[in-house]
Amino acid sequence: MKKILVFLVVAQLIVISCTNKNKETKTDLVDVPVSFLPFKTIDLNDKSGFLKNGDNWQIVEDAYVDRKKDKSLSGTPGTGVLINLPTPNSKDHLFTAFEHGDIEVEVDVMMPVNSNSGLYFQGRYEIQLFDSWGVLNPTAADMGGIYQRWDNERAEEKGYEGHAPHLNAAKAPGLWQHFRIVFHAPKFNPEGEKIKNAVFKEVWLNNQLLHENVEVTGPTRAAAFTDEKPLGPFMIQGDHGPVAIKNLKYKLYGENRVTLTNLKMTEYDSKSETLPGLDTITSLRTLDTDSISALMATGERPRKILEYKGELEVPTTGDYVFNYKVNVAGGFLLLNNDTIIKLDQNFNGYAKIALQKGKTPFALIYNKYNGRTSGLGLSVEGPEMEKHDLHAKNSFVPRRRNPKNDVIIEVKNEPVTQRSYLMHKGEKRTHVISVGMPEGVSYAYDLELGSLLKVWDGQFLDATHMWYVRGIEQLGVPNEFNISFTGNPDFAFLEDERTVWPDSIASTIIQKQLGYEFDATGIPTFSYQMNESTIANKIEALKNGRGFKRVISIAGSQEIWFKMADGKEIKKLPDGTYVIRDENYFIDFSTSDGITPIIRNVNGKDELLVKIAPGNKSINYNIIW
Repeated sequence: MKKILVFLVVAQLIVISCTNKNKETKTDLVDVPVSFLPFKTIDLNDKSGFLKNGDNWQIVEDAYVDRKKDKSLSGTPGTGVLINLPTPNSKDHLFTAFEHGDIEVEVDVMMPVNSNSGLYFQGRYEIQLFDSWGVLNPTAADMGGIYQRWDNERAEEKGYEGHAPHLNAAKAPGLWQHFRIVFHAPKFNPEGEKIKNAVFKEVWLNNQLLHENVEVTGPTRAAAFTDEKPLGPFMIQGDHGPVAIKNLKYKLYGENRVTLTNLKMTEYDSKSETLPGLDTITSLRTLDTDSISALMATGERPRKILEYKGELEVPTTGDYVFNYKVNVAGGFLLLNNDTIIKLDQNFNGYAKIALQKGKTPFALIYNKYNGRTSGLGLSVEGPEMEKHDLHAKNSFVPRRRNPKNDVIIEVKNEPVTQRSYLMHKGEKRTHVISVGMPEGVSYAYDLELGSLLKVWDGQFLDATHMWYVRGIEQLGVPNEFNISFTGNPDFAFLEDERTVWPDSIASTIIQKQLGYEFDATGIPTFSYQMNESTIANKIEALKNGRGFKRVISIAGSQEIWFKMADGKEIKKLPDGTYVIRDENYFIDFSTSDGITPIIRNVNGKDELLVKIAPGNKSINYNIIW
């Protein structure tokens, strides 16, 4: 590979197509590039990763929440999961054996009904853990909130500076919930005086951004320490309520940064998406610069090529991950003369490279062939080094529509139904109807296949793509906090329980849509026919908490199978419900008397199936997330 790339450098780097068509080039890029450096994991085979703690903390294999009882949590023997079972005599906090300043943490938590705990950064600044399932207007005391500070001497409210999450992304008690948090510790001068407050740079819960760049002026209420220091242990609260923890991992960040030196920029006219050999065209200008920026392209709505050459000042030897991205443009990044990052179909590229301390040569090409768009971003992550930008401020601003022009379909006092296209697991579905309920939950149903696609809560449907740019995409976009189902036909005729589930309607099956009817409250029932079997679907919102009740009626003279769910792992819980672990939701099948689902594994994936005998049958179950 090195010989090929050295030749490219000698030839001024180029006859490469760097378009969104993602054409093949002579490089050894892996199919799935590394996009971040690995975390350190706290091994939960024992408690050796923590300081001495009380008996309330136990290592188990799995955790279970009884959703009919307050604060009920139990574990099964084994390793891999940490649970807190506080008692009056044992309710210690849990402190990590390491101390941290700036840190990124990922962790999965499980909350029992009405339980309360917290993640304390440096033992001082709390992200609240709470059973907030179904809370409409979350506060700082709800799941993912930055908890308030407290001062008994204040004349006004003693609790202050709490920060509520932007939205309630808390799942039902008993489900695993994923946090990713980037925390910046307070900074001090050599005399020990604080010169910068602690900051929660990002707080994500279940892939939803709850906080961004929120300052905390001091320790929050119930912190283990009342002072502030450059370093402190990560702490999990132990004296309030039960909680389960797994997959606890972290990255410690220092002050080191990669910088640019000896940087030159050469500008050329751009004629097309395909890059020419730069030695075959005349440059417009060459100058010394100290930054990389898309805004250096000259002219009104410019179509230009910017070529940057220089060196990276690498502070320490180790692995580095670079991310090069643009807004509708071409280009590539060449590192150390032998590693090239090209852009994928989303105008984004990553590469992991081992670098030595000192200066590393690089070259960056930005082909701004589209006069209407602008944006060039280059960032890097390194050993104990947080990902940071190497481009100038405002060089890369993600393309966004003006939210004032968005077309949002809202639900008020009665159900709303909307036909549209909808993306499901990377595929555009063209016969979709979405239904929003006044209870604040919604679902999408594929009329062509007879398949439930998604469920979600919050905003019903963004219909902007149905109108934007003359409605070319025709997409309805659900709220991002959603659960996706298999997307395959819900019903199939199988030879036996080992038969692979079809991903489409077989040519031997006669399927006919019978339309849909609305009841007096505006809730639709969808009906269709498969051979001689008639199937009717009705989906209603649960009255308490986030979930749906699904009622399916089947009438036919032939045995038929129904698939409720598939996933990496499906497990039957002690209360009789089933938990689907990758999308992470419950199926409660207790209301369907006389019908027992089976769990089978096909091609490395679990499936939850029901066999329906001939005759008139009914299936009732709840989906809870």
